[in-house]
Amino acid sequence: MNRHIRLTLLLAAALGIMSILQSCMKWDYGDTDEEFAIPPRGLFITNEGNYQYGNATLSFYDPESTTVENGIFFRANGYKLGDVGQSMTIHDGKGWIVVNNSHVIFSINTTTLKEVGRIENFTAARYIHFVNNRKAYVTQLWDNRIFIIDPTTYTITGYITVPGMEAGTGSTEQMVQDGKYVYCNCWSYQNRIIKIDTETDRVVDDLTVGIQPVSIALDRYGKLWALTDGGYAGSPYGYEAPTICRIDIATFTIEQRYTMQLGEAPSKLQLNGAGDTLYWINGGIWRMPVTSTSLPAEPFIPSRQTIYYGLTISPETGDVYIADAIDYQQQGIVYRYSPTGTLLDQFYVGIIPGAFCWKE
Repeated sequence: MNRHIRLTLLLAAALGIMSILQSCMKWDYGDTDEEFAIPPRGLFITNEGNYQYGNATLSFYDPESTTVENGIFFRANGYKLGDVGQSMTIHDGKGWIVVNNSHVIFSINTTTLKEVGRIENFTAARYIHFVNNRKAYVTQLWDNRIFIIDPTTYTITGYITVPGMEAGTGSTEQMVQDGKYVYCNCWSYQNRIIKIDTETDRVVDDLTVGIQPVSIALDRYGKLWALTDGGYAGSPYGYEAPTICRIDIATFTIEQRYTMQLGEAPSKLQLNGAGDTLYWINGGIWRMPVTSTSLPAEPFIPSRQTIYYGLTISPETGDVYIADAIDYQQQGIVYRYSPTGTLLDQFYVGIIPGAFCWKE
């Protein structure tokens, strides 16, 4: 299904049933309770599952042994993750799994995979960013607030309201930090990067970059990169050619704009471990040195006529991992490529693999 059409359908459905789901969501308990000893290094894969089906799952891949374990959250805890596994972050030895439509973030031991805590009552959580050990920010879809949490007590302690954003169509997404400032892209039906002072928990500046900045990254030279998807034809918010913007953090201004073709739908901007090369999905997989003055002419890895949906680069080896959603219904596949583009491995994971998290 076209990504923009899929988002529109999700938005329409969620606005009508959000309050019902918040009050009636149940976790599906089973009788499994496996003991795990996950290796100290490897890759977690968050599989979204189908919207409203409650079939999100978690997988783990060990690059050294080239083995994968699927459905590990359920197998370790005896209950499912819930509805739409959005993202995962590791902080202070714990894995924090954001489950969007179940309005919950689970905290797990990254070795045993056992739950050690959870935070509930989010609107539609997207990503979590740790400012320090006592404070984290959680972005939301369909809300004009970023939630503030205390990870030590698993509680919501406050909110950051985004100026100029309406609650019903609000959207905050990924976050990166430079010094005391956190930068966040406002994605669905939005066009800005916001700048948050972590000492006051307030938005202190914003920068218009283009329609729907879908992802951001901070390179080794302190430059902020923003990828916009341009919206889609017929969108009430507008439709334009996608872009990649290089932003100078010191002045918070756009230094250079790289423009793609109208109708393209890029996503999942990533950096390699050295922070000097950008990667993104646009049909195939594209890459570009951060010092480049123009976009590449050809993809680094061509499309396999499937649906590339997730992307990550090994910070240690530079291997490129691509999640393929196939048809949004069956188990997805993750392809592992070398830095030169040679296929090294491929393995099945869960339904709609969309996000990765490195355990190092």
